Amino acid sequence: MFEIVVRVAVAVGFAYLMGGIPFGVIVGRRLGVDITTLGSGNTGATNVFRSLGWRPALVVALLDVAKGAVPALAARFLLADAAWGVDARDLLTISVGAAAMAGHMFSPYFRFRGGKGVATAAGGILVLMPEAFFVLLVVFVLLILITRIVSVSSILTAFAFPVAIALLYHDRPVLFGFAIVAVALIVWSHRANIGRLLRGEEPRITMGRPTQGSDKEQS
Repeated sequence: MFEIVVRVAVAVGFAYLMGGIPFGVIVGRRLGVDITTLGSGNTGATNVFRSLGWRPALVVALLDVAKGAVPALAARFLLADAAWGVDARDLLTISVGAAAMAGHMFSPYFRFRGGKGVATAAGGILVLMPEAFFVLLVVFVLLILITRIVSVSSILTAFAFPVAIALLYHDRPVLFGFAIVAVALIVWSHRANIGRLLRGEEPRITMGRPTQGSDKEQS
């Protein structure tokens, strides 16, 4: 039992430390800029996109997804021989994903600053719920094409999350519970965006970059 506890602690700790790697800062410095002085100051892919363009943003987005996916895969490896049920394994992977997301949001390498952790959370979802990940990815891309607003697309995709879980993983209640909590967290994290939407001030994406607008777009 003690060995299992140690493995779980290692998996969660590794997830937090990996999630904390500020790839947005690293890519920005490679391009000669400090991303925290541009746009919202967040280190996530959206601020990189708004400030530096789609190519560096794509690199940051993929690396941020990997920050969630790699720890989740590592957790499965560490506990591959543990006699756990499906619900327990789901809880572990969710915990690891949450730790990676926390690391992204509060990086131990960067004065506990970061982004909103959406891409990092997506990496964990990719490992734990791959079918749902690809469904949500399609929904998000379609919403971006229709609305041209990242925050609207993110919020509506969040509401599609529990629906996808109910249809694809109806026999895994832990995942559905996580999806409900995720909706609440995503809506809460976008509360400033919702205010700007109501005022008609939220920037739209145009020709590969968002229009100039609020400095508080999501990351």
